[in-house]
Amino acid sequence: MNYFEYHDNILCCDDVDIRQIAQEVDTPFYLYSYRTLIRHCHSLHRAFGDMPHLTCYSMKANGNLALLHILAQEGIGVDIVSGGELHRALLAGFPPERIVYSGVGKKDEEIRYALETGILAFNVESVPELMRINNIAGEMVMTARIAFRINPNVDPKTHPYIATGMKKNKFGISHDQALETFKLAAGLNHVKVVGIDAHIGSQITRVKPFVESAERLVNLAEQIRSEGIQLEYIDIGGGLGIRYSEEEPPEPSELVQAILPVLKRTGLRVIFEPGRSLMGNVGILVTKVLYVKETTYKTFLIVDASMTDMIRPSLYDAHHRIEPVVRSKKDTMFADIVGPVCESGDFLARDREIERVDQGDLLALMSAGAYGFVMASNYNARPRAAEVLVVNGLVEVIRARETYEDLVRGERMI
Repeated sequence: MNYFEYHDNILCCDDVDIRQIAQEVDTPFYLYSYRTLIRHCHSLHRAFGDMPHLTCYSMKANGNLALLHILAQEGIGVDIVSGGELHRALLAGFPPERIVYSGVGKKDEEIRYALETGILAFNVESVPELMRINNIAGEMVMTARIAFRINPNVDPKTHPYIATGMKKNKFGISHDQALETFKLAAGLNHVKVVGIDAHIGSQITRVKPFVESAERLVNLAEQIRSEGIQLEYIDIGGGLGIRYSEEEPPEPSELVQAILPVLKRTGLRVIFEPGRSLMGNVGILVTKVLYVKETTYKTFLIVDASMTDMIRPSLYDAHHRIEPVVRSKKDTMFADIVGPVCESGDFLARDREIERVDQGDLLALMSAGAYGFVMASNYNARPRAAEVLVVNGLVEVIRARETYEDLVRGERMI
């Protein structure tokens, strides 16, 4: 559930009229609901009951500092994939012991930064990475805490670009090499094996792939412990989908209920890494209709948001519901909703039936809290949009709209 609701045909965020926010900050802008974020945090915490667990939000979904700070205050941990995300996590107030570091390509300086910080663990994805971490930890006279990310070869039935747990993907240690890799690590002097991890993909809308992955992880964990290698936790990754259109993904509680009987066999602490399912419905993208362009072939709604603000439709052909900020009970129209960027791939929706709108009207692209602003670019020298949060009825700009000066900061002519 989210708190973007119509009151008297006006779309509101936490009961605040979105037209008012648009007048204050201009369009396009990302808008986030504090009440929705808190609700999702509490829902995830309750799902695990008394099972020892740590929820580590996957920062790549949305890295705004204000939102991260709220999560840190709510007792959430964080899953990072770069030194820059580690920097953000620390600024936002996440304790190092609630930070796990994933990613296939950790650089030496990033490994050192994480070791100096004292994070919970590295999720190691290859033997060369293991050896690099061991060597760097030795140089620093430290012991690195590690888990291995296992590729369980489970098909998550999602878009191929966001499937990560099959043997053809670049992520993780293959399942059939895992036991030998754990034994190799146990013999090294500067790493301590503390966990086992898997992440099979994103926007997964069925429980079965999660259960299958958990079963493979648990079976492997039992083999590892039989070799005398002790583990502290089992990390089941994230990837639970949300409803963009007609999908019917399980609630977090349904997912947890399905996999807890499997996980409880180990007695290990559980780490869960939600990204989209925590943040996706926390935010929307608000845009204004610049022109209604009629051709003999079709109608185009040209809006001031583009693929530089929200690339998911162009990249994945992803579907986001698009709603008028003001419902007027007019008839409907079919249109391509497109942006100003000079690419035919610049669209937010194609051949979409929506309520008829006019020039100057506001539209809301729903379920935009995850993989929205965080994937924005400055292509066509477009300043990135503002980000706004409604907290207890107050409208807070949590990232100022970029200026033309921001676009050239750091450049120089010679």
